[in-house]
Amino acid sequence: MIAAGALALLAAILFACGSVVQQRAAGEVPDTEADGLGLLARLVRRPLWLAGTGADVLGFVAQFAALGFGSLLLIQPLLATTLLFALPAAARLAHRRLSRSDWGWALLLTGGLAVFLGTGHLNEGHSLASLGRWLLVGVVIVPVVGALWAMGAPRRGAARAVPFAIAAGILFGSMSALAKSSVNLLESGLVHLLSAWEPYAMVGCGVLGLVLQQAAYQTGALALSLPAITVLEPVTASALGVVVLGEEVRASGAGWLVIGAACAAMAAGVVALSRAEAALERPAGGSPAPAPAPRAVRR
Repeated sequence: MIAAGALALLAAILFACGSVVQQRAAGEVPDTEADGLGLLARLVRRPLWLAGTGADVLGFVAQFAALGFGSLLLIQPLLATTLLFALPAAARLAHRRLSRSDWGWALLLTGGLAVFLGTGHLNEGHSLASLGRWLLVGVVIVPVVGALWAMGAPRRGAARAVPFAIAAGILFGSMSALAKSSVNLLESGLVHLLSAWEPYAMVGCGVLGLVLQQAAYQTGALALSLPAITVLEPVTASALGVVVLGEEVRASGAGWLVIGAACAAMAAGVVALSRAEAALERPAGGSPAPAPAPRAVRR
């Protein structure tokens, strides 16, 4: 459990670095050049974006390794601490200071996470599930993601960022659940892994999620895109861990009330910190934000 937690926190740090750098690069692409795969075609020529993507890849490697030691219900909430690392990184890049409220929300998120992990008794379940069970999940997820894409594709700004970010969060959560199964398959050898369908579905979810994530980042509306991605990824992965892989959170009596309060605190902290991070980034359209006064940001 200690190894899983340490690797999950390392993944969170790497994901934080990747998200800050990628959003900064994607926000510089004009709307006229941001349709479909054309956005990625332009981003791959930007060294800054490639550096952020490299951090994301290393973060996924750390997450993949963590899933070999712990359950989705343990690893995914820890990944929500990405914002604890992203916020100071974004502030440093923008040469700005954080307000006391930012640190207060950070403490609330950390406290809620500690209570959740300390109160809930996590059961790992099993790492593999039948194809039929996954197909039933796909019948739900594929139409939802398709509808969200259709909703955001013809729009700009926040009307595009919100549905794309929701879809990206769902896809990344599905990728994490499939990664848990892929870790188990890899234990039987690389040939066994490559002969199964799970790793290919995992890569497919990751690539499509990346495209939608960068399209959401490109709008510059990080206050709308980052909360959805950060919250929905662990929620989706944890739900799939329970429904598909049989993982459980065991508690009794008042323990469930404590867990519920801890989850609410984590969600509130994630949303508030995401909005704070958005204030440190470029506004929509890619033009630089005006230089602030040399004092803490007030909200």
